[in-house]
Amino acid sequence: MSTAGQPGRIAAPTADNIARAAALLRAGKLVALPTETVYGLGADALDPVATAAIFAAKGRPADHPLIVHLPSAEHLPRWARSIPKEAIALARAFWPGPLTLILPREADVPDAVTGGQDTVGLRVPNHPVALALLAAFDSGIAAPSANRFGRISPTTAAHVEHELGERVDLILDGGPCQVGIESTILDLSRDAPEILRPGAITADDIARVIGRRPKVRGEGAVEEDMAQAVAQAIESATPRVSGSLAAHYAPSTPLRLLPAALLIEEAAELAGEGSRVAVLAHGCADPGDSRFTWIAAGADPVAYAHDLYAHLRALDALGADFILVETPPADPAWSAIADRLGRAAVGSGEADET
Repeated sequence: MSTAGQPGRIAAPTADNIARAAALLRAGKLVALPTETVYGLGADALDPVATAAIFAAKGRPADHPLIVHLPSAEHLPRWARSIPKEAIALARAFWPGPLTLILPREADVPDAVTGGQDTVGLRVPNHPVALALLAAFDSGIAAPSANRFGRISPTTAAHVEHELGERVDLILDGGPCQVGIESTILDLSRDAPEILRPGAITADDIARVIGRRPKVRGEGAVEEDMAQAVAQAIESATPRVSGSLAAHYAPSTPLRLLPAALLIEEAAELAGEGSRVAVLAHGCADPGDSRFTWIAAGADPVAYAHDLYAHLRALDALGADFILVETPPADPAWSAIADRLGRAAVGSGEADET
């Protein structure tokens, strides 16, 4: 029976509640689960009706593939075929962890999960609650981020409740996500490995395991217009993957990326025109101007990524007219952050449709 609309939709990850969540998944219901990256909206990956409910709850395009979360690497052969040795090596090195591998799909993996493609995205998440649920369910859980499509990903159970409300049957509360941005997506379905979405696992990390550096789609794109062009190229490429649309991870408030040299000038100009302005900076010092809200996120890319979505949600909730974000450094350590902010800028300010 669905728990939607009843008290206790957010549940502590006790053994009883994990068993309850697994039973809901078997019954075709939706369960939000914490991972080390962001919270996922989970359904039985082998049940096309259940996965269709994910698309309905999020307002997600039906041809947009889902990542399947596995209990362990031993489940890989159930979902993928022609698994290369590099995939096995990477799974040993980084699973559980924030790395999604794109591999040729097994024939009976539902089209609803793959978006009709001949590939499937697979990973083992590094969160004790997710792993306990996967062990109890003993199969793959399809789980995109538990938010409305294109909007800011959730990193707490409260974010999921705010985003989806009664659209989700149960939310397992695993606390704030440790990493804070989505997994690296690595395509191993073709001759040359290629990162299709940057994340905490970098190209150099991968190269140390497999002996060659993967290509990185959009590497070095940090400016808004560059990020948009790269995103649009990825959007039309094969295979399609999660989080590759030009507009994604976006607040409702219009967001602009600006270099430090222009950030304060632009904030002051907009405030002088009567606009309400919110700022997210990593290096630019707070000028102490009471006309706008300022968040100093710091210069550590790991900490910045951990707090990014929470900061964007906080600024979006202010009801400001603009969010100004200091452009990330052109450094590989910031590439995943630059990717998310570029897409957030492209999609920001659009009215919610769900």
